This record gives sequence, structure tokens and C-alpha cells, in this order.
Amino acid sequence: MQNQSLGKGDKDTPAPIITSVFLLGAIMLGGLVGLLSPLAGENLSRGIDATLMVMVMVFLLFFESRLGSVFSAFQNIRFLALAWSANFLIIPAIGFGIASFFFSGQPLLFGGLMISFLALCTDWFLGFTLLAKGDTELGATLIPINIITQLSLFPFWLWWLANGSGFADFSLLPRMLLQWFIVPLLAAQAIRFAVEQLLPEDRCAPILSVVRRCVPFVLAALIFQILATHIREINQQLDSAILVATAVYVFFITTVAAGETLSRLGRLEYPQRALLTMTMAARNAPRMIALTAIAIPNQPLVLAVIVTGMLVEIPLLTTLNQLLLKFKPEK
Repeated sequence: MQNQSLGKGDKDTPAPIITSVFLLGAIMLGGLVGLLSPLAGENLSRGIDATLMVMVMVFLLFFESRLGSVFSAFQNIRFLALAWSANFLIIPAIGFGIASFFFSGQPLLFGGLMISFLALCTDWFLGFTLLAKGDTELGATLIPINIITQLSLFPFWLWWLANGSGFADFSLLPRMLLQWFIVPLLAAQAIRFAVEQLLPEDRCAPILSVVRRCVPFVLAALIFQILATHIREINQQLDSAILVATAVYVFFITTVAAGETLSRLGRLEYPQRALLTMTMAARNAPRMIALTAIAIPNQPLVLAVIVTGMLVEIPLLTTLNQLLLKFKPEK
């Protein structure tokens, strides 16, 4: 019995602004605990791997439900090609230029910034697109394509960032993929298959909906543990936080301008224009925090850069939403 309702699960996730506020609370609380009690931070570090595994399992539990949208996406091949080129060709070039300008010769800060820039948002951008009255139906078709492309490119990005810099041990990548992706993917799909077979559809969908709603809570627990464990090392690099925030701001403005330019060149109507702008501007800090904690476990500064980018991005996306609505053409 295949549960067709699962592909519509985005409505089951908390609103992006609420999620952002919740994650901000986890950042502040984790930092406070780590500063006040280093022993507590050390104890919390022992649970990071377990929390990471839960996080990966929850993400992968819904991986299959996205794939059905891939084929419908090709009904909009023109927009699909434009969005894919923008996200995976134009944005990496913009990100490389900005990261090189601000942190050339500082591999950890450069690497953290590049991971943040390369990680396009694969889900909650739809929430901001909805608020801006953009085309969410078309946006939903981008999700599986963006996820597959992003996960496929992550090993290449890691290799590029690690090459000659000591940024990460690339030789560990095969084991990392087996332990943290392939095995959890098989386990998650086995669990999902069992739930779908053992329970009627009207009971299966609510259970999976509850699991989906757990994503922000599991991510918050992960962020809390990481910050509590590493806040003292991060605190020694506060002078770099202003530069990181400035770089993220410049990146955001540049990508929005690029999105507007592409929309005009592609003669997109407002709903598609709002969608393209949001998918280019929004980054996926949550998934990159999880992946980076797995791939680069002993570099808290890299995670600090990603977290800083997320804190800067939240108010910028909210402002962008209001600007899009303000200049939305009247029918």
C-alpha cells in the first residue's frame, strides 16, 4: 500500500520563521551552557553521534516521497533549467568570489563560508515562497532535483575544499557515506515500508506527519549539543563573526540581484519570479550543519560560520518576502 499523501508533507512542517526562532533559542542556550559549565558541554558531546543518526534517519525517511515530483518537473523544463543553472552554476561562482575576497588564506573560514553558500535550501524555501505568493506547486517539483544534485555534489565540494588545505580527511569519505547515508537510507526506507504495510493509510499518514514535525526539534538538539561542546573555541573567533556576517549579507544581495536579472531575461511571471528569487536566496544551514558535523567532526569553527550565516539569513529572507509583496504587480 503506497501512501500517496506523503508527497504533500511540506504542509506538515513548522513555519520557517517559527523554526528559525526555535533554532536561535537552541544556539543561545547551547552557548550559555557551554560557557557556564564546560563539564556539561563535555558530557553533551558524547550524544552528538546519536543525535546525528536520528537527524539523518528523519531526513531520509521522506526521501522516497520526493522522487515522484521529479517527472512532473519536466513539464516545466524551461524554468527547471533556469533554476538549476542558477543554483548549481551561477551561485557557486558568486560564492567563490565573495569567500575568496573575505577569507583568502584562511581555509577554515573560507571552507565554512563556501559550504554555507553552496547549500541551497531544499525545503523550507517553499514556506517563504508561499508567504510571497509565489508558485509553490512548481517549487515542490524542484525539491527532489535539488536534494539529489546537492547530495551528489557534496563529496566533490568536500574534496575541493580539502585538497591541499587539511580542511578535512577526504579518505574518510567512503566510510562516511556508508555509515551516515547508505545504511540509514536503507533502514529508513525499511521502516517506512513496514509502517505503510502494517497500518492503514488513515493511520500511517498522521504518524509520518508527526515524525516530520520532529525535524526542527532534533536539529535544535544537535545544535544545542554542538554549541555547548565547542562554544569556547568559537568564542575565541568572535572577531571573525562580523566579517562572516558581512560576507553573507553581500552574498544575499548579490544572489537576489542575480535572481531578478534572470527573471527579467527569462520573462518570468511574478509567481515564478518570486520562486526563483527565494530558491536562489535561501540556504540550507540545517542540512549542512548535520552533513558538516559528520564530514568534518573536529572543526567547530566551520560549524560556527554556518550557524552565523543562518542567523544573518533569517531576517534577510523575511525582509525579502516583504519587498517581493510590495512590488508584486496588481492584477
